Amino acid sequence: MFITSREKLIIELVIKTSGKHTPQSLANYLQVSVRTVQRDLKAVENILHSFELQLKRTPNDGLMIDGKNEHIFKLTQNLYHVHPTDETPEEKKLQLLITLLHEGSFFKTQVLAKQLGISVTKLSSYLDDLTKWLDNFSIELNRKRGVGVSLAGREANKRKALATYFLFHFHEELLESLYLLQKHHLLEGPILGYFSSQYLFTIDEMVHHLFDKGQTRLADNDYLGFIVHTAITLQRVENHFLLEDDEPVLYEESTRTFQQISQLAEHIRSKLSIPLAHKDVYYLAVVLKGSKLQDSDTVDYDSIMLGQLIRNIIQDVSKQLHIDLSKDFSLFQGLLAHMEPSIFRLKHQMGFFNPLTEEIKKKYPMLFMAVRNSLEKEFNDISFPEDEIAFIVLHFGSALLMNEEKTAIRAVIICPTGIGTSKMLASRIQKEFAEINTVDIKSIKEIEKSKLNVFDMVISTVKLPFDDLNYILVSPLLNDEDIQMIRSFLQHNIRQLTSKNEYMKNNNSKNFNLQPSKLQDVLQEMEEVHSSIEAILNNFRLYRRSNAGYLQVLREMTERLEQAGLVSNAEEVLQKLAERETMGGLGIPNTNMGLYHCRYDGIQELIFQICHLDHPCVIKGMDGTEVQLKNLLLMLSPETLSTKQQEILSLISTSLIESDEAMMIFSSSSESMIREKLEELFSDYLENKWIKE
Repeated sequence: MFITSREKLIIELVIKTSGKHTPQSLANYLQVSVRTVQRDLKAVENILHSFELQLKRTPNDGLMIDGKNEHIFKLTQNLYHVHPTDETPEEKKLQLLITLLHEGSFFKTQVLAKQLGISVTKLSSYLDDLTKWLDNFSIELNRKRGVGVSLAGREANKRKALATYFLFHFHEELLESLYLLQKHHLLEGPILGYFSSQYLFTIDEMVHHLFDKGQTRLADNDYLGFIVHTAITLQRVENHFLLEDDEPVLYEESTRTFQQISQLAEHIRSKLSIPLAHKDVYYLAVVLKGSKLQDSDTVDYDSIMLGQLIRNIIQDVSKQLHIDLSKDFSLFQGLLAHMEPSIFRLKHQMGFFNPLTEEIKKKYPMLFMAVRNSLEKEFNDISFPEDEIAFIVLHFGSALLMNEEKTAIRAVIICPTGIGTSKMLASRIQKEFAEINTVDIKSIKEIEKSKLNVFDMVISTVKLPFDDLNYILVSPLLNDEDIQMIRSFLQHNIRQLTSKNEYMKNNNSKNFNLQPSKLQDVLQEMEEVHSSIEAILNNFRLYRRSNAGYLQVLREMTERLEQAGLVSNAEEVLQKLAERETMGGLGIPNTNMGLYHCRYDGIQELIFQICHLDHPCVIKGMDGTEVQLKNLLLMLSPETLSTKQQEILSLISTSLIESDEAMMIFSSSSESMIREKLEELFSDYLENKWIKE
């Protein structure tokens, strides 16, 4: 089948939206003229005819494909495997980006256009698109008349930009190529015009082996992303595009992630003869650290401070929307798993694009603003871009089980006459603010203060004769400052605006579970939860110790565990705890507690114990400050953990500072109070996670 990319897309769109697309709507979607679409439709009719199908029109000029279902199925099967005879705009822009990144010097526009097989006008349009894209990565695309086109930016940013472009536009193609390579299919030429198939295959093997050995499990997208970043790093280094010497180093060599990447770099050097510098190892370590684990349940269980911030966010969003989500453990776990790598990415300027951001903002406008408010309140040192906020909104949207918000914000515009520019103003407001459903228009003569109470917000183009009325004064032309003022009003008055809306969790949530777990799987999970809780409660002990340093206390506690048969080698556990402490402080800020924890093959069961020190010791806190340690909390687990075991440990660690009462109990040196608190935690968990769900 000979078919162009546009003809293929037209057929796919008509199949998916039978009768809804017209030639005009297709032209708007494809950003071409109606005449071009009409020309393509003739070719489409010929293609359909070969499958015994016809292109028909509805009375409203909608396009639909008519014919037997088996013929339509055969068409879709063929479309899936066929490769268009031309290249899509994204493919052309990728070629352009690769050329600019790998040639380095200035290019004449005529030379670039000829190389890509497009007109100079089309090249200018592609350069405009790439300029906006690259701006997100602090890369400047320079166009100088008489000189040419070039890129200016740091090498790390160039690698991120190229990797993100591949993952954003060619995700499926990359997965398919990787799958074929894994099946030992020979792929001719560079993959997507860039990647060496040998490098991609070798890197995939190495990364898979490294992660499998180290029991690091990445989500599918992040696994592919890490391979792409690694391959780009290799090929850039091989072509002598090196990271700058002044590239900031914000990562400790002692971390497990850095050590994993160092092993990978050594394998690459020995197998592909490409030496990676220390800076490249740092770069890839940051990429790996910013990746998400495969399951939200496998989040690292020592994220105490982040856990508390997330609890605060859930409570704050709940207040703004008038619904209690504070006991939704699935929401908490999902956010904890997402935000840990997310914050790391943001701190290292590695924000990812979210193609659904605009759709999410339109679908959940109030929720979006509520989440933004809470993030700004809890994270003063991090600026969350809208793409990242949208990811977090999806977690809340899932917890609320909303198809879309049922907000009904009603605004009124008051102006001298109620005609003329006020109509334009109303139109602009509804265009700028999807959350404002209706906009009424009133003249000054028509208004009475009592009647304005039915509106959620009052906007006026003139000063009103009411001193105690909260209204927004704007220009009839609605400038940028006015838009910001209205946005600020909406954002700071969410509680009042949502007071009449119902953000209710669907009680029939079982209906949303299209693929319920098999009974055997449910029973297995219940068994894991039961044995985990039982181990924690059976092994819990509280000791008191005077005149002893915390290292001596740790030694005594681990030796007791060895004597009880819960630990096979106390000395090795101590070494693991010491290694963990070198990675970062273990003192919990603003408390007198320190959480010492590790995973090790020689640990037989989940263990949580506490030792109260009569004389405090000074240790390094999780935020780098000093902590006066009076209560040493010891949390140990086997190296291999089920998701439910990690969930139980996460439940304990994040509860340590969830409230002043919790901190008081865990630092009380009262074994009965702490045991009672643990039992309460587990009861709430079982009720909310299992019984209600």
